[in-house]
Amino acid sequence: MNKKRVAATALVAVIMGGLGQGAHAQIQSAQVTGGAVRGVVTNDIASFKGVPFAAPAAGKNRWRSPQPVIPWKGDRAADHFAPACVQDTAFAVRLGAPPEVSEDCLYLNVWTPARTPADKLPVMVWIYGGAFVGGGTNWPLYDGTRLAEKGVVLVSVAYRVGVFGFLAHPELSRESGHGSGTYGLQDQIAGLRWVRANIAKFGGDPNRVTIFGESAGGISVNMLTASPVAKGLFQRAISESGGSMAPPISSGNAGGGVPVLALAEATGEKFLSGLGVADIQAARALPADKVLAGTRGIPRGFWPTVDGYVIVGDQYELYRSGRFNDTPILVGTNSDEGAAFSPPKASPASYEQQVRAGYGAKADLILAANPHATEAEAFAATKNLFRDSVFAWSTWRWASLQSQRGKGKAWLYYFDHRTPASPAGASHASEIGFVFRKPGKSPTEAEQSLSELMSSYWVNFARNGDPNGSGLPPWPAFKDAEPQAMHFDQTPGTRPGVPNYEQLKAMDEYFAWRREQATQISR
Repeated sequence: MNKKRVAATALVAVIMGGLGQGAHAQIQSAQVTGGAVRGVVTNDIASFKGVPFAAPAAGKNRWRSPQPVIPWKGDRAADHFAPACVQDTAFAVRLGAPPEVSEDCLYLNVWTPARTPADKLPVMVWIYGGAFVGGGTNWPLYDGTRLAEKGVVLVSVAYRVGVFGFLAHPELSRESGHGSGTYGLQDQIAGLRWVRANIAKFGGDPNRVTIFGESAGGISVNMLTASPVAKGLFQRAISESGGSMAPPISSGNAGGGVPVLALAEATGEKFLSGLGVADIQAARALPADKVLAGTRGIPRGFWPTVDGYVIVGDQYELYRSGRFNDTPILVGTNSDEGAAFSPPKASPASYEQQVRAGYGAKADLILAANPHATEAEAFAATKNLFRDSVFAWSTWRWASLQSQRGKGKAWLYYFDHRTPASPAGASHASEIGFVFRKPGKSPTEAEQSLSELMSSYWVNFARNGDPNGSGLPPWPAFKDAEPQAMHFDQTPGTRPGVPNYEQLKAMDEYFAWRREQATQISR
């Protein structure tokens, strides 16, 4: 056995040493909001699946804040997942998820290794990704068993997606009295309120709650860290390939950003017109599949909106002014995640055309920061521009602002695990299996070691607000003056600097320009 293999085996042994904390789970039933639930115990982990935390979001509850759960009598069998919220299921089915969807979807799941409610284990609440148009808690990759084995209570929360979760409309804004277009985020907040009220019954500590998510789930985490409605519902935050620091958009701009309410409401009015209905009441009476079919003509789709209630403004400015929910954060991105959203090839001309169409007066700056003289360079630049504009810039700026303005520290990572299927870098979402301790069907010893390392950092962070722990490579907190990132690759460790720093600085100038443009227009 070579030295690298011995070292990897030793590291796994050290990391696995913490698995005994939650042995012999004995919590098989609990009295929660709404009634009693009975779970299933397998290999010392108790699971409770399909636990309702709100009323069905159909009929009069469509496009309303989550309503109180409907009580039930007797023990409710919590032994299977609820259907996912209504969405196009093609992508989910390809990943092995069940095809069933419903508007009666506001359920959560709990995995606990606790022996008694008095154990007070750290709690991790998973928020799934899916571009805010898909996703569900019933995806096999999100099974919480193996992460719970490390001594945490794991919860996964469902939320409405697409038009059902994020439709904004003047009528809905008047009805609520505080804007519209954030119903999916309100579902997440309702799930967190359920956790605060009930998680102690499962051996969890309601004062040590970590929210974590990937992609749209990671973006949601960032949104919740600056939402006054979510204040006090969590004590740490982890975002994998997320972040929402770009300025809000009022028209078509490159680089993402949430729409302002007026733009989102105009999209909603166009959507209702396309459905052939006169008002929200008539739209609520339509079958869910007809509503879903009507979204195909909406180019940008439906995302969370600056409603003034859940999302109260420009996230970057909220952080700069200290108006955020100050907690430690652990955030990062993947090296080649732009590949999942880019065409299979690009030419220097097509890349330049794309940049000039989207980046306005700052197009030359972006072009200079991303070499694109050959087709190979242009292809890499196309992928990397998507990565940096949508994921990496927001993540870097979030870590920077947290370290500057907050009491909670920030930790930054860069996931760069390469495989024969992804030789150019780590693709979007490829880190999830490593965090959940399921790094593929036949993981190598090195992949298993990397998974144990990452999951230990995540669990330590949930436990202590700091990823560091005995036997793990040291991971310094992020500082602007001496930026460092933990690299998860063949030789995991912290390295100075920030990956793709020059490109991120160019994006920084672009977003500053966009923010100034928006300010001048508002004046």
